[in-house]
Amino acid sequence: MRARGAQVTDIIILVVAADDGVMKQTVESIQHAKDAQVPIVLAINKCDKAEADPEKVKKELLAYDVVCEDYGGDIQAVHVSALTGDNMMALAEATIALAEMLELKADPTGPVEGTVIESFTDKGRGPVTTAIIQRGTLRKGSILVAGKSWAKVRLMFDENDKVINEACPSMPVGIIGWRDFPSAGDEILEVESEPRAREVVHWRKYEQEQEKNKEDLELIEEKRKEHQEAHRKAREKYGTLHWKARSFIKYKIKKQQQPLKPKEKAGGDSNVLPIIIKGDVDGSVEAILNIMDTYDASHECELELVHSGVGDISENDVNLAETFHGVIYGFNVNAGNVIQQSAAKKGVKIKLHKIIYRLIEDLQEELSSRLPCIVEEHTIGEASILATFSITEGKKKVPVAGCRVQKGQLEKQKKFKLIRNGHVIWKGSLISLKHHKDDISVIKTGMDCGLSLDEEKIEFKVGDDIVCYEEKEVLAKTSWDPGF
Repeated sequence: MRARGAQVTDIIILVVAADDGVMKQTVESIQHAKDAQVPIVLAINKCDKAEADPEKVKKELLAYDVVCEDYGGDIQAVHVSALTGDNMMALAEATIALAEMLELKADPTGPVEGTVIESFTDKGRGPVTTAIIQRGTLRKGSILVAGKSWAKVRLMFDENDKVINEACPSMPVGIIGWRDFPSAGDEILEVESEPRAREVVHWRKYEQEQEKNKEDLELIEEKRKEHQEAHRKAREKYGTLHWKARSFIKYKIKKQQQPLKPKEKAGGDSNVLPIIIKGDVDGSVEAILNIMDTYDASHECELELVHSGVGDISENDVNLAETFHGVIYGFNVNAGNVIQQSAAKKGVKIKLHKIIYRLIEDLQEELSSRLPCIVEEHTIGEASILATFSITEGKKKVPVAGCRVQKGQLEKQKKFKLIRNGHVIWKGSLISLKHHKDDISVIKTGMDCGLSLDEEKIEFKVGDDIVCYEEKEVLAKTSWDPGF
C-alpha cells in the first residue's frame, strides 16, 4: 500500500513520531520513496509531548540518507502536532514551496487518466472508488475503464463528501457508477463510449483467461509426466514377478487405499483450515491476502482460501463457510444479528477485527488449535544410584537400586527414566519404592531409598541417574511467522 502511494504521488510527506523516532515502517517508507524517486518533506509529529526529541529523529534519519536542511541537506523538516494543530500551515507551505520549485504541472485537457486508490461498497451507492486524477478533467457522464471494470460516472464527491461536477488533475475524488470493483492501484483511462469500454474489459478478461489456461496446461503437463514416471517405475518393479505374486501385491496396495469412513474423514480434515476473508475496502483485503501469501507451514496445517471480497458478511458467506467447514474473518465490516444467529445455528465461526495485526494473530491461534498437542516432560525429582543389590521374591531375583534424592522428590505413581552417561536407557514405572523397610509413595530431597523397576532385565550401575517426571499435553503453536 505504501509502495502504491509512492508511485502515485509527486511529493511524499514522511511522518515520524518525535518520541518513537525511526521505526521499521519509517525505513520501509523511505525505501519506497527512493524506489519511486519522489522528493520528501519531513513532518516530525507529536512535538507537543514532553519526551519529544526532534533532533534525535533528524540524526537517526541520517543513517538512511535523509538529510535535513539543518544538517546541510535539501529535505525540509517541519515540527508539528496533529493533536494541537501546531505548525500544520507551515507544513502546507513547505509542501507548496517544494511543488513550485519542482514546477509540478499537469494537463487538464484531453482524455482522463488517474489511479484507483481504494474501492468499497456503499449502501445505496453500490461500488465506489476513490481515485487521484493525473491528467484531463473528469466530468459527470464520462466513460472510464480500470482493470477489468468500467463505469459511466453518475456522481462524484470530494474528500468532504461534497458533490462536485468536475475533478481536475491532483484532485482526490470519489466516483460512483462502476459496474464492478476495480482493484486498488488500477490505472483509470477514459474511453469514448460504452461499447468501447465493454470491448476493452472483455479483451482484458480474455487475456487473463488465456494466461490462466496456459498456467493450467503447464501444471497438467507436469502432473502427466510425474504419473508416467511413476507408472514406468511400477512396471519395472513388477516386471520380473509371476502374475500371481503381482496380483497379490496390487491387492495389498488397493486394500491400504480403501476410502476412509465418515468419522475418519472428519478427523483427517482437522489439519486443513478453510477461510473466507471479507474487508471494508479492496486495499484491506489485498493487504490481508498478501500476508497470507507468506504462509509456509502447510506441512502442519493447510490454509485454504475459499473466498475473499469487499462488503459486509452475507448469508452466502455463511453458507459457503458451512459447506467447507471454514471460518469467516471480517476486517472493518459488520455481521448483522440475523447473520450471526444463522452462523451460530450452522456452527460457523465469524471473527470480526478492526486491526489487521489482531486478525492475523487470531488466524495464527486458529491454525495452532488445529495442530495435535505436544507432550512435554516436566521433571519432578532426580536421584543418583549409590549402590546396587538384588532381593529374592519367590523364585525370582529382583534387581534393586539404592538411591539418594538429589533434587525435588520421587513419587511412586509418576513415570521414571534411567539415565546412563547422558543417554536414556529405560522409561517406565516402579514396582516398589521403599525407605528402609517401609513402602512409601513419596521420597523427598536428601533421603535414601530403594527402588525396583517394572522391567527386570534392566541392570543398575553405580552413578546412574533416576529421573521422576510427568507428561503434560501442551497446545502446539504454528511455525508460521507473518513477519510482524
